[in-house]
Amino acid sequence: MFSGFSEKTGGFLWELAFNNERPWFLAHKQEFEDFVNTPFKTLASESFALFTGRCPDFEGSVHVSRIYRDARRLFGRGPYKDHLWFSVTDSAVVHNGPMLWFEISPAHYSYGMGWYGATPVQMEAFRRSIDANPARFRRLAQQLERKGWLLGGESYKRPKAMHGDALIDSWYNRKYAGVHKEFDLGGDAYTEALPGIVADAFSELLPMYRYLMEVYLSCPEEMKR
Repeated sequence: MFSGFSEKTGGFLWELAFNNERPWFLAHKQEFEDFVNTPFKTLASESFALFTGRCPDFEGSVHVSRIYRDARRLFGRGPYKDHLWFSVTDSAVVHNGPMLWFEISPAHYSYGMGWYGATPVQMEAFRRSIDANPARFRRLAQQLERKGWLLGGESYKRPKAMHGDALIDSWYNRKYAGVHKEFDLGGDAYTEALPGIVADAFSELLPMYRYLMEVYLSCPEEMKR
């Protein structure tokens, strides 16, 4: 059962950020297991179970990231990540589809939803879907805005066609889009309530997630890229 992270969780991740080398990690591996890895995997499992229990028609899976960086992509960085995340995706996702996610880092934790691997073709389909029914999309986006979700994602330097609606245009003119909430590491993250909080957040994000899944499935040739 998840009983909360602790100051030692963030402490280990800070230490790892400044001592990102194999000898140090091996000497402190038990701390990693006790204060980071074990509670994180428990959080992922319990959050997913609560979410699917509240949304029984959702069919998908949860993926937990590893602490080890891909050796082919170190680019001068150490062999370990100083943050961990887990993602939840629909079973229909083949590659680079929309996801729900949670992340922990040395000083913060965050969660949200996004489609970060969307191709230009998929984002064009996303814009067409908005054009076809802007009122529907606005309702979904407004629900998230009212709940305090922050929109992120790189915007085009040259905006696409504008709708004259600031809320819609803020989504429409991005190369990829996602929403998130971020908090200082502490508070709810140190309690057993966190899995329920994450499950509630995923449930709140599900309508927009399903909208993005409609777009994803409308581009079958792009799904495997």
